[in-house]
Amino acid sequence: MIRVYLDREALSLAAAELFATAAQSAVLDMGRFAVALAGGDTPRRTYEILAHEPFRNRVPWEKTHVFWGDERCVPAADPRNNARMAGRALLDHVPIPDGQVHPMVCGQAPQDTAKEYEALLRSYFPGDLPYFDLILLGLGENGHTASLFPQTPVLDERRRWVADVLLADEGMCRLSLTVPVINQASRVVFLVSGVNKASILREVLEGSPDPHRVPASLIRPAGQLVWLVDRDAARLLRNAA
Repeated sequence: MIRVYLDREALSLAAAELFATAAQSAVLDMGRFAVALAGGDTPRRTYEILAHEPFRNRVPWEKTHVFWGDERCVPAADPRNNARMAGRALLDHVPIPDGQVHPMVCGQAPQDTAKEYEALLRSYFPGDLPYFDLILLGLGENGHTASLFPQTPVLDERRRWVADVLLADEGMCRLSLTVPVINQASRVVFLVSGVNKASILREVLEGSPDPHRVPASLIRPAGQLVWLVDRDAARLLRNAA
């Protein structure tokens, strides 16, 4: 499903509406709402909208459990830290219990941190794979999503739920949910904004890219896949409504 909006503000408002509706539905059906947040610039405005009325009171925060799809291995106070951004934009402003917020906290050994976060997920989700009610994702100009980057070994990972990803060109390690975990979600929502994303968005949605070159094309969830994009990002699409 592809939905095109006038601009980033309209996209962010639609994403907040989807978030609140998904939370209410999950709590009604399962008694709790499990969401994995995205980092990056595009989701920030959605988080800010959720932190204020009317959405703040529409989300059952007391029954919401927040995880992350990926994280950079930087200090918690670093502006690049995804959990820091989500905290400042959203989580510091809503009545969610501290014990229900589960950031990826990168230690000295990213491999060990990945195992620890996987153990946390396994304690929360019974079964062979976790079942998130909602996973939010972004799309990089190089086709990456979460920290699933082109030509990295994590793209072929089928057993682990969380993997460490070394990006030599950045001189940085990251942590990421793996493809099978993301694809197990009830709903995966991509938020894509800006003219700089138009070319890669067209390739993902209307081309047949090599998934090792364009990892976002690996995301084909068992549940619903939704693309919320603004008009600038959708400018090259042939089939956008």
